[in-house]
Amino acid sequence: MRTLLVTGPGGSGRTTIAAATALEAARDGRRVLLLTTDPAPGLPAGPDAGPGPGPAPGPGSDPDPLPAPAAGARPGPAPGPGPGPAHGSPAATDAPPAPAGLTVRRLDPAAHFRRELLALQVHAGPALDLLGAAPLDDDELTPLPGGAPFTYLAALRDAARQEWDLVVADLPALPDAVALLALPEQLRRYLRRLLPPERRAARALRPMLAQLAGVPMPPDGLYEAAARKDADLAAVTDLLAAPTTRVRLVVEPGPAAAGALRTARAGLALHRLPLDAVVANRLLPTASPDPWLADLADRQRAHLKELYEDGAPVREVPHLGRDPRTPADLALLGPLAPDPADAAAPAPPWPVEDLRATEGALVWRVPLPGAVKSDLGLVRRGDELALTVGPFRRLVPLPSALRRCTVTGAALRDGELRVRFAPDPGLWPRTP
Repeated sequence: MRTLLVTGPGGSGRTTIAAATALEAARDGRRVLLLTTDPAPGLPAGPDAGPGPGPAPGPGSDPDPLPAPAAGARPGPAPGPGPGPAHGSPAATDAPPAPAGLTVRRLDPAAHFRRELLALQVHAGPALDLLGAAPLDDDELTPLPGGAPFTYLAALRDAARQEWDLVVADLPALPDAVALLALPEQLRRYLRRLLPPERRAARALRPMLAQLAGVPMPPDGLYEAAARKDADLAAVTDLLAAPTTRVRLVVEPGPAAAGALRTARAGLALHRLPLDAVVANRLLPTASPDPWLADLADRQRAHLKELYEDGAPVREVPHLGRDPRTPADLALLGPLAPDPADAAAPAPPWPVEDLRATEGALVWRVPLPGAVKSDLGLVRRGDELALTVGPFRRLVPLPSALRRCTVTGAALRDGELRVRFAPDPGLWPRTP
């Protein structure tokens, strides 16, 4: 299964590009799932539920925002009518229907929040009864800010457990998309710190420990719920780390496009998410008798040149002179679908270079294309390194050899952060 994560600055047209990519791939005969929170132009969308082509999570899992599909079911178009063509659109007539291999799943963060909160209320029922709390009803719940990322994680989890040829995820705008993709790793870290799995092995001793400490110990149900959540997050983490997963950035060439692209590339590299391509969207025609339009196109082409100079592969998408509204309009934006014959592209490695013989140091080389020296931060924390790149931050476990060393310096050269380590004589093994 291939996964294409589409994002970009707000208003760059990422939803349209995601829809056009999914439609083109489905017309090539592939089984395609499009995940989006926004209406996909010209495509019928099902609610935040629907059939899928693969097995669902096993019994005992947390309430699923997407109902369990039948094993071996084939993907198809989601139920329900889609938005019709706009009146007067040049491409609104004779528009071909969406292919049968395409499923568009419209995510509903508000509905997901209500389901999850009601399920949590059921699990925590005994504790709430003990406190005398009155249960909340579905119709009185309103979503809280920040719930959309968890809706995406649940949808990606379900997609990872099914059998699609291509999953296209229309993510939130930058930089929120990078934060969303970093969330599974962060949440798993918090779970391991707050509820270490190894403590479950001592459940037979909990009654005695509770008497000695004089406080109640966490029940087995809490650890079981944490284990289920960790398994869900692990499924998303594996999906994001798979060599068949890539990120596509959509930008409209302009004064802020190059800066947004560099920031996004640095954030993706920090979390080891490989870049598929940069889509330069809504390119104006270069040959126009209108001097105002010709001047605007020339300035846009100058900004497009900056995107090429950044070094990432660029795909050009023309401006149609109208908003794409139908499958026929979306077809004019291609080709955009990834080639199924392309080899998987794993994230670039972070090698450790041994320079002890010449410089008495080991150098950890971290690729960070687009990073700027003034936006970098680096802090050693035990056996981890806290890396900050602009608005993004990640705690990275040190390779085993570097855990016995001390940080002596760092430098950013040609899009690569080089962190120098000196062996600690008290920890480094001595040679005879």
